[in-house]
Amino acid sequence: MQTLVLNASYEPLAVVSVRRAIVLVLTEKAVTEHADSDRIIRSATQEFPAPLVVRLLRFVRVPYRRKLPWSRSGVLERDSRRCGYCGARAESIDHIVPTSRGGAQRSWLNTVAACVMCNQRKADRTPEEAGMSLLLDPFEPKVQRALVLAMGVRQAEHLPEWLVASFA
Repeated sequence: MQTLVLNASYEPLAVVSVRRAIVLVLTEKAVTEHADSDRIIRSATQEFPAPLVVRLLRFVRVPYRRKLPWSRSGVLERDSRRCGYCGARAESIDHIVPTSRGGAQRSWLNTVAACVMCNQRKADRTPEEAGMSLLLDPFEPKVQRALVLAMGVRQAEHLPEWLVASFA
């Protein structure tokens, strides 16, 4: 289980363990904004609902990150682990324009999640040459959205609407 850490200005900063989030709250460096009342964390003398979102009390200046670094797991999460060609469960990624034909190797806009069958069927061709079409348009996810995805799909569904809406 993971916890989203917000800056004092409600900007997402990081995803940390629940244990680290509780330490931040106990040392009065953060306050709990949203907690999962179904999960209780117990110590020798106290009980806490597991925090899903904590907000720092002091503003932390962080260098502005313009782009999210590309990663294989990031592409799979962006596409909800669904094949961009047939919609089945995706286990790999596919380069839309093959790298052997000059396509970018590590690019959000040139990669899509793909099932093994579609990836083998397309092989070293463009989707048009293989007679395949994309079900979705690849895009570069926002840094803030990536933090919510890093928490896991189940936890993101339990987040308050005001938080999820700000990352969509």
